[in-house]
Amino acid sequence: MSRPPFRADQVGSLLRPAELSQARQRWRRGELAAEALRAIEDDAVRAAVRRQEALGLRAVTDGEFRRDWWHLDFLSQLDGVTLTENAGQKFTVAGQGEQPPIASVTGRVACSRPIMVDHFAFLKSVTTRLPKMTIPSPSMLHLRGGRAAISRSAYPDLDEFWDDVAAAYRQAIGHLAAAGCRYLQLDDITFAYLCDPKIRQNCIANGDDPDRLPRRYAEVINAALRDRPADMAVTIHTCRGNFKSAWVAEGGYDPVVEAMFSTDVDGWFMEFDSARAGGFEPLRHLPAGKKVVLGLVTTKQGDLESADDLRRRIDEAARVVPLAQLCLSPQCGFSSTHHGNALSQDDQWRKLERVVQVAREVWGES
Repeated sequence: MSRPPFRADQVGSLLRPAELSQARQRWRRGELAAEALRAIEDDAVRAAVRRQEALGLRAVTDGEFRRDWWHLDFLSQLDGVTLTENAGQKFTVAGQGEQPPIASVTGRVACSRPIMVDHFAFLKSVTTRLPKMTIPSPSMLHLRGGRAAISRSAYPDLDEFWDDVAAAYRQAIGHLAAAGCRYLQLDDITFAYLCDPKIRQNCIANGDDPDRLPRRYAEVINAALRDRPADMAVTIHTCRGNFKSAWVAEGGYDPVVEAMFSTDVDGWFMEFDSARAGGFEPLRHLPAGKKVVLGLVTTKQGDLESADDLRRRIDEAARVVPLAQLCLSPQCGFSSTHHGNALSQDDQWRKLERVVQVAREVWGES
């Protein structure tokens, strides 16, 4: 299979090595120069790439090592976006006091300069495999804060907001494409979150209609991708929250799957690692020629899934859609934020190794 997603794939983020975490803390305190931090980040990315290549992964990432948050580091670089304190939906796991800010829209949204192109360029320079770039979905500028977090003076009409967001993303994607990016992943919590009645109620409180949002999000994603090169593979990863092994939303994909599958991408990374995701039945809506990457290997705990159990679950999914349209991956990244999930580096690499092993056993390729 020459075009992504691959039989054995990954969502993208990796646990930060201790030296990298310490360096970033020193940099925040003003104790380490930016150039010195960049050199440590470069070394960490090189080591992670070598490990991914050795495992047999065909697409490699930089682990998102240069980010604090999977989404905010990108969104905050768009014109018109300001990070503000989260006063809305909180994580549901006890003991999680730190909350990510909200990306609030305070002016007209645009992309006046390249965003994270240097991250991609370095990754491309240190791998012999396909470098995969992950960025937040354009819908991430809306769901958490909703209409309440979008300036009414800048955007009295939300249609203008969505037009500007799509145009900004076309610009950002164009910058990445010009740097050679041919595997792009849009990380998106919105579809999975809108399966949860609590999240839907929060949308109503923000002044939005949760029944209409999935189609609106699909439309803006399609508009954002309109000018991408024909040889750029694009996937969407949707998740129910991944913060220090905490989760936020639950519920099967039925309310959103048709809208999600209307996005013009090559495949969808979908969580199926726990009962929170429901069954495989919604996959019956999968369009011909497109792929679903089954997120069966959890990144929230270190226990290693057995190969037999993974093969059994793939067989279950293959009763709904052809096996040829399926792939395998972890359900999310291992470190969507700089904090990381509650498992070890060894756990992480064993899980990725298991994904490659099972893919080769099931499909004869990784």
